[in-house]
Amino acid sequence: MAETDKVFTGSIPEFYDTYLVPLIFEKYADDLARRVAGCDPRSVLEVAAGSGVVTRALAQLLKSGSQYMVTDLNQPMLDHAAEKQGVDDRISWRQADALALPFEDGTFDAVACQFGVMFFPDRIAGYAEARRVLSPKGTFFFNVWDRIEANEFAHKVTEAAAELFPEDPPKFLARTPHGYHDVDLIGRELEAAGFSDISITTVEEESVGTSPRHPAIAYCRGDAAWERD
Repeated sequence: MAETDKVFTGSIPEFYDTYLVPLIFEKYADDLARRVAGCDPRSVLEVAAGSGVVTRALAQLLKSGSQYMVTDLNQPMLDHAAEKQGVDDRISWRQADALALPFEDGTFDAVACQFGVMFFPDRIAGYAEARRVLSPKGTFFFNVWDRIEANEFAHKVTEAAAELFPEDPPKFLARTPHGYHDVDLIGRELEAAGFSDISITTVEEESVGTSPRHPAIAYCRGDAAWERD
């Protein structure tokens, strides 16, 4: 991932959370949170937490006394997530690189990552870090997008942008967020990182924009990398 693809500053976290999150993230965050909570973890690490949509969903499901460490590479996004979440004694916030986690081996019962692994410069290394910080019976939960043609909002926005810039059509969405959908490849990379007992499930959800303007603002104002593609 290019360095500029990681920079979410200024008004971008707010636009991201206000427009992109309800449009394409919220329902999958609820699904991921239920799966994590279902294993009854006492300690959870979230990586690439972004604006905190999974954090808000999972915090409601974790028991009192649980420990929840929320991390992201981008401090402004993490600050936004912490402010929106509010005070919760179970939750700690820390800027951290998913490929070099600042935690001891075997610290967490569960590691969660929503739509983040596609951005890892080295996915196998990122998976290996998740495995390293998991307890022996811990579980790593993450999700990725399907191909862009299966995601109408992203596909239509990309097609519209290509019409405006036919000589240099933006390809970020197809290349990165929707570029890691081969389940066989995902399984092989998890195995290469040392994981076993791998389960991959396809989840289909449908969301509706409040108007045609909603997805346009969401993708154009809420995504730093798209703006610089």
